[in-house]
Amino acid sequence: MKKRDTSRKSQTDWKRLKAMRDEEIDLSDNPELTPEMFARAVVRRGLKPVTRKPQITLRIDGDVSE
Repeated sequence: MKKRDTSRKSQTDWKRLKAMRDEEIDLSDNPELTPEMFARAVVRRGLKPVTRKPQITLRIDGDVSE
């Protein structure tokens, strides 16, 4: 059996992250949220999960599809 390539120990430097101030966090790849974005948001707390549609594959003869 092969040895696992990854370890379960976190590689995150938690001390450095906890010491960071809000101004030091790079948010350049996250867009600023606008009131319009919040207006379109849907909160589903307490509701049943949306059921996904199953994918179905069907093979038919070429003459049938023509």
